[in-house]
Amino acid sequence: MLPGGCSLSAFTCSVADVVELARQGTLGDRIAEFVRYNTWQSASRSEQRSWERSLPVLANDLVAAGLSNVEMLIEYQLPLTSRRADVVLAGVHPRTGEDTYVIVELKQWSSAELWEDDPSLVLVQDMPGGPKLHPSLQVRGYCEYTADYLTQLAEHNNRLCGVAYLHNAMDADVFDLFDHVQDDWSRLFTRQRRDEFMSFLKSRLSPEPGAAAGKRLLASDVRPSKNLMRIAAKEVREREQFVLLDEQQVAYQMVLHAVNKARRSDHKTAVVVTGGPGSGKSAIALSVLGDLYRQERAAVHATGSKSFTRTLRKQAGKGSTRVQNLFKYFNNFIDAEANDLDVLVCDEAHRIRRQSVNRYTPKAVRERSGAQIDELLSAARVPVFLLDEHQVVRPGETGTVDIIHWHAERRGIDVELVSLHDQFRCGGSEAYEQWVLDLLGFDGRTPQAWQGDDRFELEVVETPTQLEERLRAKGTEIARMSAGFCWPWSAPRDDGTLVEDVVIEDWARPWNAKSDRTIGDAPESSLWATDPRGFGQVGCVYTAQGFEYDWSGVILGPDLVSRSGKLVTRREYNKDPDLRKKSVVDSEFDRLVRNIYKVLLTRGMRGTTLYSTDPETRAFLADLIRR
Repeated sequence: MLPGGCSLSAFTCSVADVVELARQGTLGDRIAEFVRYNTWQSASRSEQRSWERSLPVLANDLVAAGLSNVEMLIEYQLPLTSRRADVVLAGVHPRTGEDTYVIVELKQWSSAELWEDDPSLVLVQDMPGGPKLHPSLQVRGYCEYTADYLTQLAEHNNRLCGVAYLHNAMDADVFDLFDHVQDDWSRLFTRQRRDEFMSFLKSRLSPEPGAAAGKRLLASDVRPSKNLMRIAAKEVREREQFVLLDEQQVAYQMVLHAVNKARRSDHKTAVVVTGGPGSGKSAIALSVLGDLYRQERAAVHATGSKSFTRTLRKQAGKGSTRVQNLFKYFNNFIDAEANDLDVLVCDEAHRIRRQSVNRYTPKAVRERSGAQIDELLSAARVPVFLLDEHQVVRPGETGTVDIIHWHAERRGIDVELVSLHDQFRCGGSEAYEQWVLDLLGFDGRTPQAWQGDDRFELEVVETPTQLEERLRAKGTEIARMSAGFCWPWSAPRDDGTLVEDVVIEDWARPWNAKSDRTIGDAPESSLWATDPRGFGQVGCVYTAQGFEYDWSGVILGPDLVSRSGKLVTRREYNKDPDLRKKSVVDSEFDRLVRNIYKVLLTRGMRGTTLYSTDPETRAFLADLIRR
């Protein structure tokens, strides 16, 4: 068998081997085998055709330039992300003798133009799906990302360059695209400029073998660079919405103290911060990150929630895609090297799963994956967990203080516990939160009469129409409706509108959008809580969790009703596929449903309006609030 290795990050072989595989007609099959092994998904025929058409063109140009021994890292996976660059050329610099790398984005486009004169977007002839990112900006993004995260490149940016190669196009076919200012990370070449392209490659790569340089890149430690830390300090810490006040500073300083103590003692410490909704956990997390970035510490933020992470990327990393890349998911750390990071901030840590693997995880990764909490504890010298144990809402979520403590002790890691419950609540009403805990029967509590709070409004209404009208009357203030998962959730209609699945007598509204794209007038699911267009849809716990809004309307479905003076759960009325599994025993179902409603009932900062589909429950709630 010809050389052609499969690391977990790229299909690797020399230029000469690519030419030979293409001659034999097996190049596409070999790369498809690699993709199937690493992603657990089959490459489409169009993807294989793309490899078979573009890679030989690049390889033959390299051969013509006398660079047959350069190593090609094909479908190179960028660290801590699922994104892949078409090719990374690895070799030896002809002047310095050091490792050198060229990221190549291959395009088969024959014609393209700027989209509405936007310098960052292009329309490609005969290609569906609307405007595409300018290829020079695409490859520049890959260069920035790898330089930001690989220690092999962090202090040696001159080792890296990037090119977009439109090997089917003449200059006149893509004339508009040359308006973009080019540099070493964003050069653009066409078929007409083949000679210029080969001259550029020879200026960056020598004829010597590049396999060793390729191996060093693939084995490089992964951690944010000091340059990225400096950018993030400005983008994150200096944003007004993350300024901490009064008691929030107390918890914030306690976390920083634990981080500094762990550094001085040269011993790992895990910091666990517990607090209810509105206690400022995420504000503390972002402020800690900002300070760590100013100190040029290697730190990353992670959650288990797509909605929460996407919103943080949009808000905290606004204006900087590089900063947005610092916001990860818990399952990004399966292959992370131990202690590569100084600090890993795990926000919404109650969302930690038993394992990071899923049905798409490659077999090789699946076989060596352990508990997700162990991967997070291993990834940084100081892992920080911010959580609310009463927000565990899915089977398989294991983010509790006891579980984190147990896994940390097994690894010889000290644990510092910071409780925000005992210190403050910055948003909403502590009295209301306690009332909710009593209502739902947590820790042996029993429902109590609402004693009132001048800072918080609580009411019960008789119809969902009244609930919606109360919220609509709040005007420009942020208000949202949410409900227990007691109604079906349909795919959008063919005309691109949402189905009104939540039907209560003559009132009907749709759930929030399922997908990460706008549906009709509804925003994508991850922005339901923050986009003004989210009003009018009913949010579920998975889109509401992690967010707060001024006014909350909560619909209690028939899966949680009052009987004999307390709330009881009824499994047969719940429609959540995760909770309907036979593996979820009745006691776990009861706990999760109570946690779900705890999340929904504590989103409002200024007030909550309640409605229950069950008349007895409405009367029960109204009696508690009137007393």
